Amino acid sequence: MLLSIVFGFLGEAYLPGKIMVAGDAAATAAHITGNPLLFRLTFAAYLVEGICDVLLCGLFYVLLEPVDRRLALLSAFFGLASMITYAVSEASFYSASIVLRESGGMAAFTGDQRNALALLSMRIAATIAWLFLSLYGIASMLRGYLIYRSGYLPRFIGLLLLIGGAGFFLRSTTYLLAPQYSSQFLLMPMALAGIPLTFWLLVRGVDTSRITADTAL
Repeated sequence: MLLSIVFGFLGEAYLPGKIMVAGDAAATAAHITGNPLLFRLTFAAYLVEGICDVLLCGLFYVLLEPVDRRLALLSAFFGLASMITYAVSEASFYSASIVLRESGGMAAFTGDQRNALALLSMRIAATIAWLFLSLYGIASMLRGYLIYRSGYLPRFIGLLLLIGGAGFFLRSTTYLLAPQYSSQFLLMPMALAGIPLTFWLLVRGVDTSRITADTAL
């Protein structure tokens, strides 16, 4: 979870802002071609976060399966579906660098056209990512509910995760259906849930004897 948070911040918030210039295809292309290492690092950060989140789908299933096996499995499926969507988004992001290379077939396009295609690829990647947020939000709400019921993890963290997942879901749906009501503030509750949960697991961990006792009941 700690790696997912750190690399998620780098790959989703910080590094892309160093590359993409909204509405300026030429400047965005110049950043990609002028600093290919930064572009690769951005994609690598996405990749690390994605791998961590796939592992977390399995780990949360193991951790929460004693509470309700069906809901734990459902949360894992939603989590994996969100990661697959995320991978499609990142494939579009990476294609921006392919468009700008001197690769086969690209000579048919002018420089301005290739710049526009590169920016379009990155915008498509960002749009697909909104669907990822929706699916990830559902997975998080299910995890939050199971944590709240678990008895071996703090109930307040489960409640925060429920609210954070709802915020992700609402940010995605409002962006697609009612953009005027969409806000970045809807993403903040997830940080308020994810950070405490991460440090609770790192510092306190889980009392496995309580899991065994609950399962026996």
